Order: sequence, then structure tokens, then C-alpha cells
Amino acid sequence: MKRMKTSYAVAGAVAGGLAFGLATGAAQAAGPTNEDILKDAQTPGDVLTYGMGHQGQRHSPLKALNPDTVKKLTPVWAFSFGGEKQRGQESQPIVHDGTIYVTGSYSRLFALDARTGEKKWQYEARLPEGIMPCCDVVNRGAAILGDKVYFGTLDARLVALNKDTGKVVWNKKVADYQAGYSMTAAPLIVDGKIITGNSGGEFGVLGAVEARDAETGEVIWTRPTIEGNMGTLNGKESTMTGVKNATWTGDLWQTGGGATWLGGTYDPETKQLFFGTGNPAPWNSHLRPGDNLYTSSTLAINPDNGEIKWHFQTTPHDGWDFDGVNEFISFDLKKDGKTIKAGAKADRNGYFFVIDRTNGKLLSATPFVTQTSWAKGFDLDTGRPIYNEENRPPNPMDGGGASAGQGKPIFAAPSFLGGKNWMPMAYSPETDLFYVPANEWGMDIWNEPITYKKGAAYLGAGFTIKPLFDDYIGALRAVDPKTGKIVWEYKNPAPLWGGVLTTAGNLVFTGTPEGFLKAFDAKTGTELWKFNTGSGIVGSPVTWEMDGEQYVSVVSGWGGAVPLWGGEVAKKVKDINQGGMLWVFKLPKA
Repeated sequence: MKRMKTSYAVAGAVAGGLAFGLATGAAQAAGPTNEDILKDAQTPGDVLTYGMGHQGQRHSPLKALNPDTVKKLTPVWAFSFGGEKQRGQESQPIVHDGTIYVTGSYSRLFALDARTGEKKWQYEARLPEGIMPCCDVVNRGAAILGDKVYFGTLDARLVALNKDTGKVVWNKKVADYQAGYSMTAAPLIVDGKIITGNSGGEFGVLGAVEARDAETGEVIWTRPTIEGNMGTLNGKESTMTGVKNATWTGDLWQTGGGATWLGGTYDPETKQLFFGTGNPAPWNSHLRPGDNLYTSSTLAINPDNGEIKWHFQTTPHDGWDFDGVNEFISFDLKKDGKTIKAGAKADRNGYFFVIDRTNGKLLSATPFVTQTSWAKGFDLDTGRPIYNEENRPPNPMDGGGASAGQGKPIFAAPSFLGGKNWMPMAYSPETDLFYVPANEWGMDIWNEPITYKKGAAYLGAGFTIKPLFDDYIGALRAVDPKTGKIVWEYKNPAPLWGGVLTTAGNLVFTGTPEGFLKAFDAKTGTELWKFNTGSGIVGSPVTWEMDGEQYVSVVSGWGGAVPLWGGEVAKKVKDINQGGMLWVFKLPKA
């Protein structure tokens, strides 16, 4: 567990940052409006949101690239993020008015000319010593509204920059990095509010969602994700989250975890935010009896006041670090002659969930990986898992472990890195399929005694991750939400750790740790095109139209949680080179 305490130190000891580049004194172009952002999924000339639309479908209506033309997709330029600051690059680019905004490791943001790759400006947060990101120094993306771009930093701050110059407009502290808090997710813009989550569940932090005024950075509302904690609205206490001590004993609700570290999606049809919540703290479930609401859940939140409208808990009393933070994607489920306003989620616990997004009722839960040893399935009436309790890591106080104070190890699947981890899946309305980047691995896991200490790892568990099969770990799977059946799959030797993109041109794009950006036929899974970027891809590809041509872009740079936490899997991928590069491709005009 020594890696948990690693200090990712960089130059500079105060919050703030440095912007530099080629910005001029020319008149500033108008930025996107709230209405532009709401229409992002229907406007292929830009990419204004993380998820390519608030619902997070990661789908483009563009058709120029298709199974017949994708072989002509050509690299046009690449931009390096810099030398020693490599590590994992999990960002998704934002594209507006001929400029690409892309974040990099160590809390950096770049503005680049989308046609040439020329850098317009660069901002580097001045990170203090002792930041404690659990799972690499990643950042997943920025947000844009009007004349500002926004992103979170590893010392748990939210920064607003002028989109044309990179100069700081405001810089707000969200939480105390010395207690283990950080920020890695892309912010969400809804009706003039910038809405963010937090990271740090492995340190006994308190998960929360908060909304700020995008113009001033002032807090509008906060919503803690652990019951017993009080929310705020307009600077005053509002309502308590849940009921104090209903599913948490004693004072455990004060250090309960539940970080919202992946960010959220928004459904304008039902006017609800959807945020997933992370693992309860500590991992040792015997120290916190009860369901431990609202950890390992999806929360539907009113964007106006932060009130929870409904919740669905995918792993009550989580004892495997399965989290529940995975993205919840809104879509219309067409089944038995009916159309249901639904949402889907491929959870770390190995189940693919379809839920009525108007009320949180479970419609189906089906495995999308080969082994889910912790549960036999889900009861659709209660919405609860049918546990294999013998697969819960035993209480270390019961004895029988390998050493004093250690519980007996058990083998569980999937591993805590998940049937699917952070990497976002995609949905295609043309095929009515979801495309899930899955991984096949299990873990030896055991519990240990632990007590909370501010800023220290709060696990109470040990583990070793192991691949389930010799020939592959990663699997891109096309899942039918009507049945839960896997329509096709692509198997990859290394774990899949990057996002997915679908297009109306019947294509699916994703990257591999071996460095390839690949395109598949969305209906059959046939591999149609690939390009090696020189380092592992753990970012999310996007596509847009510019000057009458279709472009595709992805960030390349191996890292993330797998090299840090992957056990035997980490040994398998130890020779993959790091990197930090934005690649841009296009389909040239005929």
C-alpha cells in the first residue's frame, strides 16, 4: 500500500498557475451559450461537452466516415504535452470555433489550433507538495461556457480561464487536499452552473456534488453523498442527506467515502443530474455494518437545488471496492412495443443495469463479464443483489488468516478495478447497442484492521489482481439493452482503459494500451482500421466536422490505475511506454 502515500510533487508550492503561449490582443470570439451546450449532441461542428452531449451517449451524427471510407482516415498533426510530465493521459478533447481544449497529466490545460496543432496557450496549475491522488496524476477533461474554460486540479481546486488567453479568471478551493481530496473529472455545465464531484474515497473523505455560478465561481448548492451530512443552498444549510445512522453506525458517516470522482451526466428531458458514487470507506466491510447509503450508487439530483430525487445502489454494503461511480447514460429503451425513458450503467461489479430514469426502478441487471462471484444476480422486485456471502472477504477478527490480524484471503471476480472502470462506454441510436470496454480479471482479497487518520490510506484490505484468461484481458462488448445479451466482442491482450465513440456512419472507435486507435463495424464488430500512436491510449476519442471534412482526435499516453494497482496484470504491461500526445486525424475531401 506504499503507493497510496506517494507524493506527486511538482514545481510551485502555492495554489495558482501559469499561463503562456501565443495568444494575441485580437478581439475575442463569442463562446458557446447554455443553449449551444444543450444541443451539443446534434451539432457535429463542435464538441462542447464531456460525453459529446449531456446524456453522455458519446455518439456523433456524422456519416462521412463509414466502413467503406474509414480506411482513408489519415493523421494530420500531433501535439506533445511535454517531456517529464507524462503519466496517464485520460482526457477527452473539447472543440470550439477552430480551437481544441485538452487537459493533460499534472493539472495542465492546452489550447491548440484545430487545423494546424499550433499551441495558442498553455496553463499549468502550481501544485503543492503532498497531493495524494490514489490512481495516477490524471485529468479527464475541461468544460466551456461563454468566454471561459474550466477544469479541476489535483489539489482539489476548480479553475476558470479565459478561453482566448488562458489567463485565470477565478480559482476556487473545493476541498482540503491534505485530507486526501483531489479532482480528476471533467466539470458539467447546466444552465449557467458548473457542477462537479470530488475524488479521494481511499482516504476516508466525504463524497459530494456541488454547483457553482459559472461566472463567479461562488457555491450555489452542495450535496454530500453520505447520509447524515447536511447539504447547503445559497450559503445556508438546506436538507440532510438521507437519515443519520439509518445505514451507518456511530460516527462512520463522517468518513464514509462515496466520492463522485467520475463526474456526472444530465438529462434535459427529465431535468435530472446523474452522479455515480464511489466505494464506502474503509474497504473492510465488517467495520461498517449496513447498506452504507449512498455509496456505490447512482443518484438523480435536482440541478436547481441539489436535492436527491431518487437513488439506485448497485452494491449495498460494498466489500470489494466495486464503487458505483460509472457513468449513467440516458437513452430511450424500445421494448415490447413501448418506449421507456431509461438509463444504462455498466458497473464495476460486472453487471449491466438498465433503469427507469424517471424514478430509479430497476428494469434489468445482466452480467457483461464472464464471472461475478460476489452475487448470483439481482432481484428485480427489490432491486437488490442476491449475494454469495461466502465470497465476501472474511472478518480479520475471526482468525484463520495468513498472519495475525489479517483475514483469510478469498478469490473474487471481477477484481476491484472492475468489470468496467472509469473508461466511458458509448451508445448508438442507430444500432440500439451499448459498447462497453470490459476487463476480465479477478483478485485475491483479504481484510485487515484499520483506523481513520487524516490524509492516510483508509482501506483495511489487501489484494492481488490476476487475469482470468491467458489470451486476453480487455474485451470491447456490444450489449443489447433490451436483453442484456452480448451481440459481438473484440478481445484485447492488455486491459482496455480508454473511452468509446460511436458514429451514425456505423463505426465504433476505441484505443488500446498497445497504442492503437481502432475502428470497428458497429453492427458486426469487424476491425476496419487501426493506427499506432506510440503509447497506450487511455483517453476518449471524439469526432467533429470542420471545413467540410470529418475529424477524429484522441489523447495518447499510457498510465492510470493499472500500472499502479494491477498486481500480476501490471507485470504483463510493464513494458508499455509512457507518453503524452494529442493526435488528430481526418477523412480528406474526395
